[in-house]
Amino acid sequence: MRKLFNLRPADTVTAVFVSILLLLTIAFNSAIPKRLLLISIYAALLISQLIVIRFRDRNRFLRITYDLVFPIICVIILFDSLEGVVHYVNPKDIDPLLVRLDYIIFGNHPTVLLEAIMNPLLTDILQTAYSAYYFLPVVLGIALLRNNQREEFDKSLFLILFCFYLSYLGYIIWPALGPRFALDHLQTQRLQGFFITEPMQNLLNRLEGIKRDAFPSGHTGVALTALYLAYRYNKTLFRIYLPVVGLLLFSTVYCRYHYVVDVIAGVILAAAAIFFGEIYYKWQEKREGKV
Repeated sequence: MRKLFNLRPADTVTAVFVSILLLLTIAFNSAIPKRLLLISIYAALLISQLIVIRFRDRNRFLRITYDLVFPIICVIILFDSLEGVVHYVNPKDIDPLLVRLDYIIFGNHPTVLLEAIMNPLLTDILQTAYSAYYFLPVVLGIALLRNNQREEFDKSLFLILFCFYLSYLGYIIWPALGPRFALDHLQTQRLQGFFITEPMQNLLNRLEGIKRDAFPSGHTGVALTALYLAYRYNKTLFRIYLPVVGLLLFSTVYCRYHYVVDVIAGVILAAAAIFFGEIYYKWQEKREGKV
Protein backbone atom coordinates (compact mmCIF):
# COMPACT_ATOMS: atom_id res chain seq x y z
CA MET A 1 0.00 0.00 0.00
CA ARG A 2 2.71 2.49 1.02
CA LYS A 3 4.78 1.72 -2.07
CA LEU A 4 1.78 1.81 -4.38
CA PHE A 5 0.62 5.25 -3.23
CA ASN A 6 4.02 6.65 -2.12
CA LEU A 7 2.73 7.80 1.26
CA ARG A 8 4.52 10.51 3.21
CA PRO A 9 4.84 10.11 6.99
CA ALA A 10 2.14 12.80 7.24
CA ASP A 11 -0.18 10.63 5.12
CA THR A 12 0.57 7.58 7.22
CA VAL A 13 -0.08 9.25 10.57
CA THR A 14 -3.39 10.63 9.30
CA ALA A 15 -4.49 7.23 7.99
CA VAL A 16 -3.50 5.56 11.27
CA PHE A 17 -5.37 8.06 13.43
CA VAL A 18 -8.51 7.99 11.28
CA SER A 19 -8.41 4.19 11.47
CA ILE A 20 -8.13 4.36 15.28
CA LEU A 21 -11.23 6.56 15.47
CA LEU A 22 -13.05 4.28 13.04
CA LEU A 23 -12.23 1.20 15.12
CA LEU A 24 -13.19 2.97 18.36
CA THR A 25 -16.53 3.97 16.88
CA ILE A 26 -17.19 0.41 15.74
CA ALA A 27 -16.08 -1.06 19.09
CA PHE A 28 -18.32 1.33 21.09
CA ASN A 29 -21.10 1.50 18.50
CA SER A 30 -23.85 0.68 21.00
CA ALA A 31 -22.89 3.70 23.14
CA ILE A 32 -22.36 6.23 20.33
CA PRO A 33 -25.62 7.79 19.06
CA LYS A 34 -24.18 9.08 15.75
CA ARG A 35 -22.14 5.95 15.01
CA LEU A 36 -23.31 5.53 11.41
CA LEU A 37 -22.53 9.15 10.57
CA LEU A 38 -19.09 8.93 12.20
CA ILE A 39 -18.24 5.64 10.51
CA SER A 40 -19.24 7.18 7.18
CA ILE A 41 -17.09 10.27 7.85
CA TYR A 42 -14.01 8.26 8.79
CA ALA A 43 -14.40 5.89 5.85
CA ALA A 44 -14.89 8.85 3.50
CA LEU A 45 -11.71 10.49 4.80
CA LEU A 46 -9.67 7.34 4.20
CA ILE A 47 -11.05 6.93 0.68
CA SER A 48 -10.62 10.65 -0.09
CA GLN A 49 -7.03 10.51 1.11
CA LEU A 50 -6.19 7.70 -1.29
CA ILE A 51 -7.84 9.56 -4.18
CA VAL A 52 -6.00 12.81 -3.44
CA ILE A 53 -2.68 10.97 -3.10
CA ARG A 54 -3.25 8.98 -6.29
CA PHE A 55 -3.97 12.06 -8.44
CA ARG A 56 -1.91 14.71 -6.58
CA ASP A 57 0.50 15.32 -9.46
CA ARG A 58 -2.14 15.79 -12.17
CA ASN A 59 -2.30 19.57 -11.76
CA ARG A 60 -1.44 22.46 -9.43
CA PHE A 61 -4.86 22.48 -7.77
CA LEU A 62 -4.61 18.83 -6.72
CA ARG A 63 -1.06 19.37 -5.47
CA ILE A 64 -2.17 22.31 -3.28
CA THR A 65 -5.08 20.21 -2.08
CA TYR A 66 -2.68 17.41 -1.17
CA ASP A 67 -0.17 19.68 0.56
CA LEU A 68 -2.42 22.09 2.44
CA VAL A 69 -6.16 21.75 1.94
CA PHE A 70 -6.66 18.08 2.74
CA PRO A 71 -4.54 18.11 5.95
CA ILE A 72 -6.47 21.17 7.19
CA ILE A 73 -9.79 19.51 6.37
CA CYS A 74 -8.70 16.34 8.21
CA VAL A 75 -7.69 18.25 11.34
CA ILE A 76 -10.98 20.18 11.40
CA ILE A 77 -13.27 17.24 10.65
CA LEU A 78 -11.54 14.88 13.07
CA PHE A 79 -11.58 17.47 15.83
CA ASP A 80 -15.26 18.20 15.23
CA SER A 81 -16.07 14.48 15.28
CA LEU A 82 -14.65 14.12 18.80
CA GLU A 83 -17.81 15.68 20.23
CA GLY A 84 -19.66 12.54 19.14
CA VAL A 85 -16.99 10.16 20.40
CA VAL A 86 -15.17 11.25 23.56
CA HIS A 87 -17.97 11.35 26.13
CA TYR A 88 -19.43 8.08 24.91
CA VAL A 89 -16.14 6.19 24.83
CA ASN A 90 -14.96 7.64 28.16
CA PRO A 91 -17.75 9.35 30.14
CA LYS A 92 -15.70 10.19 33.25
CA ASP A 93 -14.34 13.75 33.08
CA ILE A 94 -11.13 14.44 35.01
CA ASP A 95 -11.86 18.11 35.78
CA PRO A 96 -12.00 17.51 39.56
CA LEU A 97 -8.45 16.10 39.47
CA LEU A 98 -7.12 18.98 37.34
CA VAL A 99 -8.83 21.57 39.56
CA ARG A 100 -7.28 19.97 42.62
CA LEU A 101 -3.80 19.88 41.10
CA ASP A 102 -3.96 23.55 40.14
CA TYR A 103 -5.17 24.43 43.62
CA ILE A 104 -2.34 22.46 45.24
CA ILE A 105 0.24 24.29 43.10
CA PHE A 106 -1.13 27.84 43.52
CA GLY A 107 -3.17 27.71 46.71
CA ASN A 108 -6.13 28.98 44.71
CA HIS A 109 -7.67 28.63 41.28
CA PRO A 110 -5.42 30.37 38.67
CA THR A 111 -8.37 31.69 36.66
CA VAL A 112 -9.73 33.30 39.83
CA LEU A 113 -6.34 34.73 40.76
CA LEU A 114 -5.99 36.26 37.30
CA GLU A 115 -9.10 38.39 37.84
CA ALA A 116 -6.76 40.75 39.72
CA ILE A 117 -5.07 41.82 36.47
CA MET A 118 -8.04 41.64 34.13
CA ASN A 119 -8.76 44.62 31.90
CA PRO A 120 -10.52 44.92 28.52
CA LEU A 121 -7.41 45.75 26.48
CA LEU A 122 -5.42 42.84 27.89
CA THR A 123 -8.38 40.53 27.36
CA ASP A 124 -8.68 41.56 23.69
CA ILE A 125 -4.93 41.05 23.15
CA LEU A 126 -4.89 37.62 24.78
CA GLN A 127 -8.08 36.42 23.08
CA THR A 128 -6.51 37.40 19.75
CA ALA A 129 -3.30 35.57 20.66
CA TYR A 130 -5.30 32.49 21.64
CA SER A 131 -7.05 32.51 18.25
CA ALA A 132 -3.71 32.87 16.41
CA TYR A 133 -3.19 29.17 17.13
CA TYR A 134 -5.30 28.28 14.11
CA PHE A 135 -2.99 30.18 11.75
CA LEU A 136 0.49 29.32 13.06
CA PRO A 137 0.82 25.92 11.30
CA VAL A 138 -0.81 27.17 8.08
CA VAL A 139 1.41 30.25 7.76
CA LEU A 140 4.48 28.11 8.43
CA GLY A 141 3.47 25.63 5.75
CA ILE A 142 2.81 28.32 3.17
CA ALA A 143 6.16 30.00 3.97
CA LEU A 144 8.06 26.74 3.51
CA LEU A 145 6.35 25.98 0.21
CA ARG A 146 6.96 29.51 -1.08
CA ASN A 147 10.65 29.09 -0.25
CA ASN A 148 10.73 25.75 -2.10
CA GLN A 149 11.61 23.96 1.16
CA ARG A 150 9.78 20.81 0.14
CA GLU A 151 11.57 18.40 2.49
CA GLU A 152 11.22 20.79 5.40
CA PHE A 153 7.52 21.20 4.59
CA ASP A 154 6.90 17.45 4.53
CA LYS A 155 8.63 16.98 7.86
CA SER A 156 6.87 19.96 9.45
CA LEU A 157 3.50 18.73 8.23
CA PHE A 158 4.14 15.33 9.77
CA LEU A 159 5.25 16.70 13.16
CA ILE A 160 2.34 19.13 13.39
CA LEU A 161 -0.23 16.50 12.43
CA PHE A 162 1.39 14.05 14.85
CA CYS A 163 1.02 16.62 17.64
CA PHE A 164 -2.62 17.31 16.72
CA TYR A 165 -3.50 13.61 16.73
CA LEU A 166 -1.68 12.91 19.99
CA SER A 167 -3.68 15.71 21.60
CA TYR A 168 -6.91 14.20 20.24
CA LEU A 169 -5.99 10.84 21.77
CA GLY A 170 -5.35 12.68 25.02
CA TYR A 171 -8.89 14.08 24.96
CA ILE A 172 -10.27 10.55 24.66
CA ILE A 173 -8.09 9.15 27.45
CA TRP A 174 -8.40 12.17 29.79
CA PRO A 175 -11.62 14.06 28.92
CA ALA A 176 -11.94 17.46 30.60
CA LEU A 177 -14.21 20.45 30.00
CA GLY A 178 -11.82 23.11 31.28
CA PRO A 179 -12.20 25.94 33.82
CA ARG A 180 -14.61 28.05 31.76
CA PHE A 181 -17.22 25.37 32.52
CA ALA A 182 -15.96 23.65 35.67
CA LEU A 183 -15.08 26.83 37.58
CA ASP A 184 -17.61 29.27 36.16
CA HIS A 185 -19.47 29.39 39.48
CA LEU A 186 -16.31 30.67 41.24
CA GLN A 187 -15.52 33.51 38.83
CA THR A 188 -16.63 36.93 40.02
CA GLN A 189 -15.90 38.80 36.78
CA ARG A 190 -16.80 38.16 33.17
CA LEU A 191 -14.08 38.20 30.55
CA GLN A 192 -14.77 41.45 28.73
CA GLY A 193 -12.83 43.16 25.99
CA PHE A 194 -13.47 46.32 24.07
CA PHE A 195 -14.72 44.83 20.80
CA ILE A 196 -12.71 41.68 19.94
CA THR A 197 -13.18 39.22 22.79
CA GLU A 198 -16.91 38.56 22.68
CA PRO A 199 -17.21 37.98 18.89
CA MET A 200 -14.14 35.71 18.95
CA GLN A 201 -15.45 33.74 21.92
CA ASN A 202 -18.84 33.30 20.28
CA LEU A 203 -17.22 32.16 17.04
CA LEU A 204 -14.94 29.67 18.81
CA ASN A 205 -17.84 28.36 20.89
CA ARG A 206 -19.83 27.71 17.72
CA LEU A 207 -16.90 26.10 15.94
CA GLU A 208 -15.55 24.03 18.82
CA GLY A 209 -18.69 23.21 20.78
CA ILE A 210 -18.14 21.08 23.89
CA LYS A 211 -15.36 18.65 23.01
CA ARG A 212 -13.84 17.91 26.43
CA ASP A 213 -10.59 19.03 24.85
CA ALA A 214 -8.80 20.68 27.78
CA PHE A 215 -6.17 18.06 28.66
CA PRO A 216 -3.55 18.16 27.30
CA SER A 217 -3.60 21.70 25.89
CA GLY A 218 -3.47 21.24 22.13
CA HIS A 219 -3.05 24.99 21.77
CA THR A 220 0.16 24.74 23.77
CA GLY A 221 1.43 21.60 22.05
CA VAL A 222 0.78 22.64 18.46
CA ALA A 223 1.94 26.25 19.02
CA LEU A 224 5.24 25.08 20.53
CA THR A 225 5.73 22.54 17.75
CA ALA A 226 5.18 25.26 15.14
CA LEU A 227 7.58 27.53 17.05
CA TYR A 228 10.24 24.80 17.09
CA LEU A 229 9.85 24.23 13.34
CA ALA A 230 9.98 27.96 12.61
CA TYR A 231 13.23 28.14 14.62
CA ARG A 232 14.70 25.34 12.53
CA TYR A 233 13.52 26.37 9.08
CA ASN A 234 12.53 30.05 9.03
CA LYS A 235 14.22 32.36 11.53
CA THR A 236 12.23 35.41 10.41
CA LEU A 237 8.97 33.62 11.14
CA PHE A 238 10.41 32.39 14.43
CA ARG A 239 11.02 35.96 15.59
CA ILE A 240 7.40 36.79 14.80
CA TYR A 241 6.04 33.62 16.38
CA LEU A 242 8.01 33.90 19.64
CA PRO A 243 6.01 36.74 21.28
CA VAL A 244 2.75 35.47 19.80
CA VAL A 245 3.26 31.99 21.25
CA GLY A 246 4.29 33.46 24.59
CA LEU A 247 1.04 35.43 24.77
CA LEU A 248 -0.89 32.40 23.52
CA LEU A 249 0.38 30.19 26.35
CA PHE A 250 -0.64 32.78 28.94
CA SER A 251 -4.00 33.30 27.24
CA THR A 252 -4.98 29.64 27.60
CA VAL A 253 -5.35 30.14 31.36
CA TYR A 254 -6.28 33.84 31.41
CA CYS A 255 -9.13 33.25 28.94
CA ARG A 256 -10.25 30.24 31.04
CA TYR A 257 -9.88 27.60 28.37
CA HIS A 258 -7.27 25.58 30.27
CA TYR A 259 -5.94 24.73 33.71
CA VAL A 260 -2.24 25.35 34.30
CA VAL A 261 -1.69 21.58 34.43
CA ASP A 262 -3.19 21.40 30.92
CA VAL A 263 -0.50 23.80 29.72
CA ILE A 264 2.22 21.77 31.43
CA ALA A 265 0.84 18.66 29.73
CA GLY A 266 0.82 20.60 26.45
CA VAL A 267 4.54 21.32 26.82
CA ILE A 268 5.12 17.59 27.39
CA LEU A 269 2.90 16.86 24.38
CA ALA A 270 5.03 19.08 22.13
CA ALA A 271 8.24 17.52 23.44
CA ALA A 272 6.87 14.01 22.89
CA ALA A 273 5.60 14.81 19.38
CA ILE A 274 8.95 16.30 18.38
CA PHE A 275 11.10 13.61 20.05
CA PHE A 276 9.22 10.54 18.85
CA GLY A 277 8.29 12.19 15.55
CA GLU A 278 11.95 12.90 14.79
CA ILE A 279 12.88 9.30 15.61
CA TYR A 280 10.16 7.93 13.33
CA TYR A 281 11.00 10.36 10.54
CA LYS A 282 14.70 9.45 10.61
CA TRP A 283 13.82 5.75 10.62
CA GLN A 284 11.52 6.26 7.63
CA GLU A 285 14.20 8.20 5.71
CA LYS A 286 16.75 5.49 6.42
CA ARG A 287 14.28 2.84 5.29
CA GLU A 288 13.78 4.71 2.00
CA GLY A 289 17.52 5.20 1.55
CA LYS A 290 17.44 8.98 1.92
CA VAL A 291 20.13 9.06 4.60
